[in-house]
Amino acid sequence: MPKLTMIQAINLALTEMMAEDDSVVVLGEDVGINGGVFRATEGLYDKFGEGRVIDTPLAESAIAGTSIGMAMAGLRPVCEMQFSGFSYLAIAQMEGHASRVRNRSHGRYSVPMVMRMPYGGGVRALEHHSESREATYAHFPGLKVVIPSTPRNARALLRAAIADPDAVVFMEPKHSYRAWREEVPETPESMPLGVAEHVREGKDVTLVAWGAMRRPAEQAAAQLEAKRGATTHLIDPLTMSPLDGDAIADSVKTTGRCVVVQEAPRSLGMSSEIVTRINDKALLYLEAPVARVTGFDVVTPGFSREQAYVICSVAVDLRIANAVDLPNVAVSALRIAPAGRPEPVSSSTDSGSTPAAMCAAAASTSRPLLPVPGPPMIRTVPRNPGPRTAASVSSAGTGSGLVM
Repeated sequence: MPKLTMIQAINLALTEMMAEDDSVVVLGEDVGINGGVFRATEGLYDKFGEGRVIDTPLAESAIAGTSIGMAMAGLRPVCEMQFSGFSYLAIAQMEGHASRVRNRSHGRYSVPMVMRMPYGGGVRALEHHSESREATYAHFPGLKVVIPSTPRNARALLRAAIADPDAVVFMEPKHSYRAWREEVPETPESMPLGVAEHVREGKDVTLVAWGAMRRPAEQAAAQLEAKRGATTHLIDPLTMSPLDGDAIADSVKTTGRCVVVQEAPRSLGMSSEIVTRINDKALLYLEAPVARVTGFDVVTPGFSREQAYVICSVAVDLRIANAVDLPNVAVSALRIAPAGRPEPVSSSTDSGSTPAAMCAAAASTSRPLLPVPGPPMIRTVPRNPGPRTAASVSSAGTGSGLVM
């Protein structure tokens, strides 16, 4: 099997689908003669002509609106937003029409279109080029939101998105476009939308990550097993809407612990929704609160400070290590400081508990254990194969727990 980058795999999916189905058309800014700003559509103009590979004006709302009309008329348009930060101009079309036509027409019409967009940071881009707004689109009923994470699943998911009868927002982590290569089968393959991928099996902690965060999550899981022998069940949702919450909850029921990694800002993101799904379906199986590794609630900084913002495997490793620690060890709630080291949310007057001292201590150990003064915040009981009952909770007493 040939080894492809993600951008090459996306180009392959577009080429295959256009060759298989004459109704598939591509449109967007510079997608034709220039092959797209990231070269995702390179070569398509020469193969399929200007009638199916259409260069448009710089007008995102018009691109989305035209695609909706094309889809309702029987075509399968794949429109490209050069960057996700430009797509907000098209939100009125996507929310007001693409997501509603099936319901509005009582099923008479659908909108089989795909809106592709590169998203996320880590490529030293300018403002409006580095956001992670998957939660924004996932909040619109009627839209499907897909985020690939590897070259192989990017090709398979894009094929499925183009074939889907409804509108799909296909968000591509541009940090992963050319970061590595992966074997991609020569035979066309698709993956079902709405089904999570079980990347790595484990029994000690569930780790949920998507997009560009999957790679540092995999690295952190491998480090945890090598250093401590703890195994991680890594789940990649792939589709943010509809979210495969059952796969995540079922894993948590087995491991009792969970860490969710998202590139987007912390507040009101997909990680919050995942924590809620776990609470709804697996709360009594939890041994500790669900931990999150997220971006900060700030505008994505410019390239000179971007590396201090982007999540790395060190940050994920710290969270997982704390999540799987011994039940009788209490650890403080951490955030990831700019240097990638843990820093407590609040400091103490004790010189040994200052942020600088704690960071220094954490840097010198493979798993930082930061004591929390005062009574424990949660009660922990030994893991058991079934859910806890009210009786078992009341009789377990108190004790130290993990606070993440």
